[in-house]
This record gives sequence, structure tokens and C-alpha cells, in this order.
Amino acid sequence: MKKGLAYPLFSFRNRVVVIIVGAALGMVSLLYTNNMAKRLKEKEQHDVALWAHAMERVTRDVLGGSIQDPFVADIMSNGNNIPFIITNENLEVINSHLIPEKIINHPGRLRKQIDKFSVDNPPIPVKFFWSSQHYHIIFYGKSALLKSLYYFPYVQLLVITAFIALGFIAFRSSKHDEQNRVWIGLAKETAHQLGTPTSSLLGWLEYLKTQNIDQTAIDEMGKDIVRLTKVVDRFSKIGAATPLSEGVINEIVGNSVIYFRTRVPKNVTLTYNGLAMAQQKAMINEALFEWVIENLLKNAMDALSGTGTIDVKLSSDANWIYVDVRDSGKGIAKGNFKRIFEPGFTTKTRGWGLGLSLSKRIIDGYHGGKIFVLDSEIDKGTTIRIALKKIYS
Repeated sequence: MKKGLAYPLFSFRNRVVVIIVGAALGMVSLLYTNNMAKRLKEKEQHDVALWAHAMERVTRDVLGGSIQDPFVADIMSNGNNIPFIITNENLEVINSHLIPEKIINHPGRLRKQIDKFSVDNPPIPVKFFWSSQHYHIIFYGKSALLKSLYYFPYVQLLVITAFIALGFIAFRSSKHDEQNRVWIGLAKETAHQLGTPTSSLLGWLEYLKTQNIDQTAIDEMGKDIVRLTKVVDRFSKIGAATPLSEGVINEIVGNSVIYFRTRVPKNVTLTYNGLAMAQQKAMINEALFEWVIENLLKNAMDALSGTGTIDVKLSSDANWIYVDVRDSGKGIAKGNFKRIFEPGFTTKTRGWGLGLSLSKRIIDGYHGGKIFVLDSEIDKGTTIRIALKKIYS
């Protein structure tokens, strides 16, 4: 794995293709709908002009023709969904359609509505042939259908965007589930493969105890084999139900610190304050929680490069227990505070970048707690905090 690289679920190329296709669909929809809206607007303007012409014919028919003229009757009988206001030359309302009474009866609102209609469409005068000084004016706006067409492409864009987002989420979820199944299978297979040699090592350890060998070395070997047995047990628990029980955090963290003290380099100082404190209890799975502490201690040692200090500090308030693991190592860039918990992300030249990702899943997912970078400075060190819900008993 390359340094500082996390494997994405979607390639950059696929993301670009999806975005381009979505943008193209949205652009085609926008152009097509705008064209439809333009044609509908032209039709509505033509209809109103035709209606105005019909009104002029009615005025002629009143003096000598028939008001039942088929042309006029056809225009008047058509369902009209275009809002309009008809006024005289003094802008006094003569008739209106689809205009609320609160506008018609309020001079200020009426004037604003007339001005708005004038912007939407040019007013149409209806002249009387017997007088050049008296005429009507038709002010009209956009029909509900035309307004809907103007907004339709934006709604469609939102729908397309929503479908693309849902597709990404569904694909991401399926890939995530697939990865989970792979990791669970790998973990269980690892546990199975390690089980046999671990059992064999226990047998050899019992044999060595009967020989004339330094007992201190045998005891340390025994501790390592017990630790290896715990690792096998942890791998076997991945993907299975994770029962929680009451645990004393001071002791569990302390056991890990004591184990690591004899295994850190000579120039590394490892300190812990929790054993001198009152008992701090939380609901945990001891095997998995120990795994997290060990991961943090290993990462701290890797950050030191053979020299420095690791300070494990236990504290609490009324509701939470805090375990802080601080090292005096190379530090973490602020932009990577969250990324270090992503699967596959690592700044090391070796390793899979899974330790902190698993730690976060164990603390957040199984224990209902939190794990995060509390603070870090380049070349000064990093503090990672675990927060667990406190219980009283």
C-alpha cells in the first residue's frame, strides 16, 4: 500500500462519468422544457390577441351584427386558464379572471399586479370604432401550466440528482457490506490458522518447564503465548455477537501497559496513572477493548521511532471515562485527524492501515463510545482519546 493512501469505493473516472451524464440529462431537460414553455407562451399570447379581436367584433355586432357570431362564440366558450384584468383607459377595472378579490379591491396591490402583467406580456388595447378616446386594455399574465413548465426542469434536476445520490449510497452500502464479509471471513480464517500452532506452542512451553532452563525466560514466553491466544480469540469474535459486561477500566488498561513495558525499546518511557485511582467502571467486551489499547500503544511506539515517551492517562467526569494515549512522536497533520480512522489509510511504509479503523469500529459500534484525535502537533506528539460511558455499581 502506498504511503498515506486510502482505497476509495468509487474511482475518480466513474464519478466524473456519472456527473457528466447527470449534467447532460439535466441540460437536455432544461433546453427541451424551455422550448415547450416558449411555445406555450406564444400560444397564450396569440389566444389573448384573438380574444381581444373577438371583443372588437362584439362591439361592432352590438350596433349592426350578431353577437352569436360563430367566431366570437368559439373564442368566448373556450376554457380560459390565463389570469387577466380588463380596464378602461383610466385603468378602472371592468372585468377580471383568476385574480383574488383582495387584489382587485386594493388599489396598491392592483397597480402592482398590472405592472407585473405588463412585464410578463405586452398589454393589448381593445379599440372602439365609434370613439378614439375610449378603449379597453387587457393585462394578462402566465397560466398555471406555463409557470409549472418554467419550474419543471429544476424539479427534474433535483429528482435526477436524488436518484444519482441514492444510487451512490446503495452501491456504497453494497460495497461496504461486501468488504465486511471479506474481512470477517479473513479474520475467522486467520483465527483458525493460528489456533493449531498456538496450541502446539502451549505444549512446547509445558515441556520447556521440565527442562533446566531460566524460568524467567519461560514465564515471559508464557505471557507472549497467552497474548497470542487472546489475539486468536479476538479474531474469532469478529462478526459474532459481542456481549458486554461490567469491567474495571483501570485494571484492563493497566494490564496492557504492564505487558508493553517489558517490550518497548530502552529509550522509550511508558507511564500510566490509572492504577493509583479509584475504580472506573464501564460496560465493555474485555478482549476487544484490550485490542484497542494495544493498537494505540503500538501506534504510539511506531510514532516515536525508538526514542521518546508514551503517557497513558485515565480521567473521568460524572458521565464519561477518558483514556488518553499521548506520544512525543512525529505528530499528525490536522487534515488527517479523521482520515487516520478510515480503512486502508496509513502513513507507515508497512501495514494495512486497519488498526485504527478497527479500533473506531470497536469503540463506536460495539461500546457506544468515542475515539478521536484530541490534539496533535507536528514533531511534538499526538494524543488519542477514548471516551466510554461511565457506570456506577
